[in-house]
Amino acid sequence: MNTLAHSEARIKDPDDAPAAFKFCQDLVDSHYENFPVASLLLPRKLRKHVAALYAFARIADDFADEPEYEGVRKERLLDWRRQLLAVGKEPATHPVFAALGRTFRELDLPVEPFDDLLSAFLQDVEKTRYATYDEVLDYCRRSANPVGRVVLMIHGHRDPELFRLSDAICTALQLANFWQDISVDLKKDRIYIPEEDFQKFSYSEADLRMGVVNERFHDLLKFEVNRTRDLFEQGRPLPGKLEWPLSLEIRLTWRGGREILRKIRKGGFDTLSTRPVLHRWDWIPLMVRSLLA
Repeated sequence: MNTLAHSEARIKDPDDAPAAFKFCQDLVDSHYENFPVASLLLPRKLRKHVAALYAFARIADDFADEPEYEGVRKERLLDWRRQLLAVGKEPATHPVFAALGRTFRELDLPVEPFDDLLSAFLQDVEKTRYATYDEVLDYCRRSANPVGRVVLMIHGHRDPELFRLSDAICTALQLANFWQDISVDLKKDRIYIPEEDFQKFSYSEADLRMGVVNERFHDLLKFEVNRTRDLFEQGRPLPGKLEWPLSLEIRLTWRGGREILRKIRKGGFDTLSTRPVLHRWDWIPLMVRSLLA
């Protein structure tokens, strides 16, 4: 996957909205995620705006994660922020910001959730350990929750209660991804398990680095999975408060996150040895259950 090609793309005409949105949708289609993104479930007129949000976040996440940006991660993220803050003030040169310019104008979206996402990606460059669960939740508040809020706003919802429910689901999705990707993040020298939880279960970072999978590790991960499941339960009412087909999209996303937790449990809470993933065929029963809910 050529992430440099995505980040260095240029658009000749900043007013060519169809080309800008096509770039974003193509980026969506080229990536695996644990949840549906800008899928055919969404109304066509809104799908392009969700794709613009995703493309913005995907490229920023690549800056923070992908090896080709080693040594220039912060600079690239700060330049991405500069381009974000320039939307509507100067002509866009990157298709993502040409698309976002149209999205901001058509839907009157605030820039703050997008900047919150960048603050989380910048934090990933500089902070690799978390002392407490509250610190992890603060990261999720900026790395995940803005996405759910923007999706709701794209659909015309700005009710604080809907935001609260969305935040619970988005935080749970982010945490599920952390527990799914423990071995992946460790290779990047990132650990999202709070130090207070290591101490609670008498398991250490040294154990993690040596790949020790024992009863203490199982208990630690079971603890993390259970409180992540509780967050999913807090957000469960959200789809029932939304119109179709957004309700189906959110219900399917919710079930996808819960399925990752189920796979972690089924694997004996050992994500150091095997990374659980959702395959295409996993989505079929999830879709059926979502339709019947």
